[in-house]
Amino acid sequence: MTKPQHHEIVVIGAGICGATIANELLQRGQSVCIVDTASSAATACSSHAHAIAHPHIGRGSPRLLRLTRIAFLLAEARWGKAWNTHGIFQPTKKDKHFDREEVANYLKSLDLDEDIAIALDAQEAEKICGIKQSGVWLSRGASLNIFEASNALLQVHKNLTCCWNTRVAKLEQANDQWLLLNQADEVILTANKVVVATAMDSKALMSSIGIKLPLKPVRGQLSIFSIKKDDAWASKLPRVGISGDGYCLPAERLEDGSYRWMVGSSFDEGEDDLGSRDSSDAFNREQAQGLLAYSEGDLKALIKAGDFVGVRCVAGDRLPIIGTLTQRPGIFLATALGSRGILWSALAAKLIAAQLLGDDFALLARLGFAADLVAALAPARFFAGALAAPTALASNSKPILPSAPKAK
Repeated sequence: MTKPQHHEIVVIGAGICGATIANELLQRGQSVCIVDTASSAATACSSHAHAIAHPHIGRGSPRLLRLTRIAFLLAEARWGKAWNTHGIFQPTKKDKHFDREEVANYLKSLDLDEDIAIALDAQEAEKICGIKQSGVWLSRGASLNIFEASNALLQVHKNLTCCWNTRVAKLEQANDQWLLLNQADEVILTANKVVVATAMDSKALMSSIGIKLPLKPVRGQLSIFSIKKDDAWASKLPRVGISGDGYCLPAERLEDGSYRWMVGSSFDEGEDDLGSRDSSDAFNREQAQGLLAYSEGDLKALIKAGDFVGVRCVAGDRLPIIGTLTQRPGIFLATALGSRGILWSALAAKLIAAQLLGDDFALLARLGFAADLVAALAPARFFAGALAAPTALASNSKPILPSAPKAK
């Protein structure tokens, strides 16, 4: 029997998170083996063609708010020219009075300068964004083709080994190494350090080494609508992204004068069915009315032209699980990214590389990480009685990552 390959570092999962972590390690002179069950990178949720990203400014723990600011800046810097900056508008909640000074002070408290986030009244928002609602204008809000970005990160490199069509079913420790086994309990790879950067599959992998992760799936369906050029909706369609109760991309005008508009997203907690549902499209039509404050809009005029269904992996406290697994030295986790895969992937690459290479304190301090932020992401938080109540399990799963349709 052929002796399995040994690698210093193995990354399990070639979605946007695994690809970003692997690329960060390559940039830092490491040799990396990346393993995925598919035949290429970014075949699940990371197959999104149009994912939006912006700092979180709504309700949430102070740590979440601080972390998304850092993560946004890291993501913006990492993807450079691929970062499609079209701006994102976040309307004021329907039941909340808009107070510019109050909102401006709140944004300042989050260390969000005016070049990132600014409060606008309805008239200003109409002039700048084409949306007559008060709210916050995130001028650097952007979208990213996650599929292309993931594959670009894994281009041929002398220090990169890719193992496609390979499922790691179990992990096992032997001496100072980790064994990666398939479903037949055969050792397929060995490694000194293993980064688990998969979604729900990470739950079974961790279970194989006696670690129970509080993960669950949330299904989300994005709808792609076609709007005729002479329909009343045409004059209402946004030229920027909107993120509120639901989300959308800027509408795209096609050659025949009609429009293509992506709106999402349905929210099906605990479900992992990838099939398309008419009920999800109906929900998204209502989301569209709310986003544009256009309650009189005829829902039948939003003609379905495609959809994308993704299943997100979420944890119990609105935050991802990123960092070293102290109970099992040599194992690092990057999972439960929920709806913020672009942001958390950029952050995970820096955090895990720093921890894996042993220079975390100096590097992370330069990036703005404080010790409490690292602890807030650490897997260990679930093993010290700190797990949030079960009712909080969906808090990081409200999808904000729209996708292009798979169908031609």
